[in-house]
Order: sequence, then C-alpha cells, then structure tokens
Amino acid sequence: EVQLQASGGGLVQTGGSLRLSCVASGSRFIFDDYAIAWFRQAPGKEREEISCIVNTDGSTASADSVKGRFTISKDSAKNTIYLQMNSLMPEDTAVYFCAAAWGSPCPFDEVEYWGQGTQVTVSS
Repeated sequence: EVQLQASGGGLVQTGGSLRLSCVASGSRFIFDDYAIAWFRQAPGKEREEISCIVNTDGSTASADSVKGRFTISKDSAKNTIYLQMNSLMPEDTAVYFCAAAWGSPCPFDEVEYWGQGTQVTVSS
C-alpha cells in the first residue's frame, strides 16, 4: 500500500497564501511510478480534482477554477508533492486531500489511494 500524509492547511484571509504538502511512502513505493493529485471538497459540494502531477515526467493539469493561482510541484528526493496556493478566495474554503494512482495520467482516470484531509479556510 501507499501511505499519504497531507499537511499545511490553516486559516488565511482573502488574498493570502498557503502551501500544502503531501508526503508519500510505502515499503514498495516507487515515487516516479505514480501520479499524485490534489482534490478538495467544499461543504455541500462534491469532491473535485483541482491539480495533478505525473511524477515520471513532471507533467501537470489543473482545474480552471485554480489555474493561474495554484501551482503543483514535486521534490522526488523527499517523495513530496506541494500545492502552492496564492490569491486565495473564500470559495477556496474546503477540505483538501491528496491522492495517488499508479500509472495514471493527469487528470486522474481513477483514484487508488487517499490521504487524510487538511482544512483550508479563507476568511473575507
């Protein structure tokens, strides 16, 4: 199995920034064989994929709602995926999850492993 640990959420004001981290591990985990994505779920809404990275080549995809404001990146030496979130708006308030899928393209065609959620709250 692959274990994912997300962190970095918090409370910020409109226009502020946060950086989320997702550390992946597993006894047989090979970082570059996986695609990693960030999802979010706002109250009363379905979970949506907002940004994704293919670890093999670093290719990415982002939802229109965050494009130009959020940037996904990786540090292969640390088995870590980051989501830099800038120009945050109240509409970004949600629980954010990282997820992994072996051999998946971006956007994901399926989710294989979920990490725990981290709360992001953006005040007016």
